[in-house]
Amino acid sequence: MSLPSGTHQLGPDTATLSIRTRRAGAAAKAGHDLLIRVTDWNATLVVGEEPADSRIELHVDAGSLRVVEGTGGLQPLGDDDIASIHKTIDDEVLKRQEIEFHSTRVEPRDGGGGLTVDGELTIGERTNPISFDLDIAEDGALGASAVVTQTEWGLKPYSALFGALKVHDDVEVALEGHL
Repeated sequence: MSLPSGTHQLGPDTATLSIRTRRAGAAAKAGHDLLIRVTDWNATLVVGEEPADSRIELHVDAGSLRVVEGTGGLQPLGDDDIASIHKTIDDEVLKRQEIEFHSTRVEPRDGGGGLTVDGELTIGERTNPISFDLDIAEDGALGASAVVTQTEWGLKPYSALFGALKVHDDVEVALEGHL
């Protein structure tokens, strides 16, 4: 399926935007791999008659990331743990910085079934190029994922126990939705 021409809006009511983190370090088995949902965001997909006329924009409230699942670890995540993670993300990792994506190129993917998207991701004061494929199913389901290397955006991945437990520098950002 190809997206119909026009403007399409996505947000928490029509899609999920999530982040997966993985643990690393000598004490990794004590920590948790996290699934984090972004609860306040919006994306605009403008599909032109010609692919070159298409664009995608994404705006994220960096203070709206919420842990929904923690796997692994020596003990299950409790409510206090989750609250502490939220505070750490807000105060130490993202520091409530602005997060935006603006496409610079949108093309049909070879073989159909989606688009290849190039653009610029801004987190705080740092902007870097990023690319991903946007999958489009026959029923209008959308899916995309990209790996964000935190240090490339000036973010310091969380660490504890003098670095023996840390969040891996690469995190996966995924979008799933339906038009």
